Amino acid sequence: MQTASFAGFIKTLFYIVAFYYIFKFLAKLFLPLLVKKVVEKAGSNFQEQQQRSQDASWRKSNSNDEIIYNTAHSKNPRETKKVGDYVDYEEID
Repeated sequence: MQTASFAGFIKTLFYIVAFYYIFKFLAKLFLPLLVKKVVEKAGSNFQEQQQRSQDASWRKSNSNDEIIYNTAHSKNPRETKKVGDYVDYEEID
């Protein structure tokens, strides 16, 4: 059976502290590069998805030979949906 010694405890404590500071130093060096790569990748994925969406909507609108008239100035405007009654409340002092 082995017994713990004070020298072994100090040695283990030194390794833990050294590992902590080495990890902290390397994180300062490499973490900004890693974050930059992730942000660039997310941006490029977003742009590709946006481009695919625009291409799909362009093909969809070209396939339908649909004519849309400006109905804002027409004589018989469409009736809007009635959602409910408007109730006016008064504040009582």
